[in-house]
Amino acid sequence: MILTNFTDKFKNTQTYINYSRILPYVRPYWFRALMAVLICIPIGSLDAVIALSLKPYMDLVMVEKTVQSPWYIPFGIVAFTIIQGLLNYLATYLNTWVGGKITNDLKMTLYKKMLTFETGYFDKKKSGEIVMRFNNDADTACNGLLENLKTFTSRLFSSISLVAVLFYNSWQLAIIATIVLGGAFLPLANIRKRIKTVMDKSVNAGSAVITAYNESFAGNKTIISYNLASRQENKFKDILSNIFSLKIKMVQRTSWLSPMMHVIVSVGIGLAIGYGSHLILTNQITSGNFVSFITALIMLYTPIKNLGNNFNAVQMSFMAIERVFGVLDLKPKIRDRENVKEFQNINNEITFENVSFEYIKNRPVLKNLNLHIKKGETLALVGNSGGGKSTIVSLLPRFYDIQKGEIKIDGINIKDYSLKSLRDNISVVFQDNFLFSGTIRENILLGKMNATKEELNSAVQSACLSEFINSLEKGLDTQIGERGVLLSGGQKQRVAIARAFIKNAPIVILDEATSALDNKSEAIVQKAIDNLMQDKTVFVIAHRLSTVRNANKIALINEGKLVEIGNHDELMSIENGQYKTLYEMQFKKQEVKIV
Repeated sequence: MILTNFTDKFKNTQTYINYSRILPYVRPYWFRALMAVLICIPIGSLDAVIALSLKPYMDLVMVEKTVQSPWYIPFGIVAFTIIQGLLNYLATYLNTWVGGKITNDLKMTLYKKMLTFETGYFDKKKSGEIVMRFNNDADTACNGLLENLKTFTSRLFSSISLVAVLFYNSWQLAIIATIVLGGAFLPLANIRKRIKTVMDKSVNAGSAVITAYNESFAGNKTIISYNLASRQENKFKDILSNIFSLKIKMVQRTSWLSPMMHVIVSVGIGLAIGYGSHLILTNQITSGNFVSFITALIMLYTPIKNLGNNFNAVQMSFMAIERVFGVLDLKPKIRDRENVKEFQNINNEITFENVSFEYIKNRPVLKNLNLHIKKGETLALVGNSGGGKSTIVSLLPRFYDIQKGEIKIDGINIKDYSLKSLRDNISVVFQDNFLFSGTIRENILLGKMNATKEELNSAVQSACLSEFINSLEKGLDTQIGERGVLLSGGQKQRVAIARAFIKNAPIVILDEATSALDNKSEAIVQKAIDNLMQDKTVFVIAHRLSTVRNANKIALINEGKLVEIGNHDELMSIENGQYKTLYEMQFKKQEVKIV
């Protein structure tokens, strides 16, 4: 009856969770997991020993005084308690070991899943939300689940053994006790609905804290230079105030559980004492029966009284499991089609055919764009800021997918190529390239992990890094700090160019790779870029005159539309042309310097 009652209420407090999906994570460690559960059976069952041993002690020693105190009872209680303690330690150890392994495997699955999402997914998320959903939820789900399973198993068999003691001593009192016990679970029936909204908001508030720390870490120079410390403090204070309010709401919605259960349980104990007195006086049970019964009843009721305090953690685990599998069920918007082709190399041309694209619905960034770039050509994209130039080059490696039109390589839609093979054949150098913590060597080799020493040295030389590397005590094995913070802007760009060199992809994208550099650094980086562009099909967004002038084609993009296209001389010959106007405004000074 206890098991059925508990199970029914337990099911009513959660939405359906497909527990079979957790089994693949448990299966590699099934033996230890099973042992952890089985050990909980004697841990719970041994609770009945103390209560059961009190009956003969009370009847024979305290009441009838016919025998001396049996020496084995106190020693037996101590022995059983020692055994119970050792088993409890072993169960905790096994639970922690299994829980740690399952958590790591689940985190690995979530991390791999995260790496499949497209750029647009991360554009809409905050760093704190990513950490919470792909890391913290796994901890909450696995650790909470296993700990609750251990508690549930030991409490279950403790309840079964104690209920057996109750019926052994008095079936009448046992019926009263079990009815009251069932009533104690009634307050839990609808508690999930009351706390789910608060818990969801608490998760979001927790992610806001992580985001605040990440932003303060990454933006420390901006905070210092603009004296934003007070603003950041007030912002963080608001976040903490929100978290505090949510905690208070959680207390208001759940903390009445334990007091209410305490009252219900006290009613059960009171009824048992009252009716038990009647049974003793009418010689239906002995004093030993009564003392043994009350002891078992108190041991049975005590964890029930405190159940409300643990219920939040239980629900948090279940909701974390739902969120984890909710993430795993998400499908990346950009993924391989069925029967995709492997892209090997560009043979003829790249075409953009009536391409339209928007980041936000009904806010087009590109409008019916048409471009044709032959193999080995360099296409320079120019135009006003925000016109869509960077968007165009982001579409080729499928950082984003277009809404209308087609992008083709050699007449085949890029969506018909596998993502891996497509991106393996495209090198991208951004304006602000991301370098990973580690050494210069490790960051360059990201372009080709199995590169030979000769290939590495060639990439370093072609990227104009040799002189800089030779000036370092540890050379290529110099640590560069998180995001390459220990390198200058020009040095970071050249490391990124070396990475692109060693990849040796036939298609190269240069997205304003020199715009953030001073003149001296720009000249060095431009030389490295010129080396990189040799014998490649190149898309370049640049403000440097020589790159634009020497391009095979120059496309002027304005408000998402192709306005003019041709080589430098062709565009300059257009009377009142937009490129000519832009050139004369932005590049005339540079032309004078070059001449």
